[in-house]
Amino acid sequence: MADRRSSPDLLERFASRVSDWSGRSAAFLAALGLTLAWGALGPLFHFSDSWQLVINTATNVGTFLMAFLIQRAQNKDSLAIQLKLNELLAAVRGTRKRVIAVDELSEDELRRLHRHYLRLAEYKARRRRSAESGSSSSSAP
Repeated sequence: MADRRSSPDLLERFASRVSDWSGRSAAFLAALGLTLAWGALGPLFHFSDSWQLVINTATNVGTFLMAFLIQRAQNKDSLAIQLKLNELLAAVRGTRKRVIAVDELSEDELRRLHRHYLRLAEYKARRRRSAESGSSSSSAP
């Protein structure tokens, strides 16, 4: 039996290729070319409602589909970054392991944790300043 790719596999590869292509200069130039061609055809169609409808429909459909491609790419990138950060956190001794699953927290929990780290940073800065002022006063003539 032949090795067949599943539909999600094909869809993911297709979406990935379209996403990659749409971020290239060639895609921008193609869109610019189509827009210029549409504009140049305006006088031929007497700038009619149908002529305007063509560009409006094309841009609306394109925007609609691109929104999903952009979200897909962001989700994939975000997950990859989270995995890389998790790996780094897991490898560092003394790291708070609860931070690894921070993306599972609610917004309120994230805000509380953020405030905790702000207070921790302020505390450490005060201790550093205190240590520096203590060492500079003891070494002063």
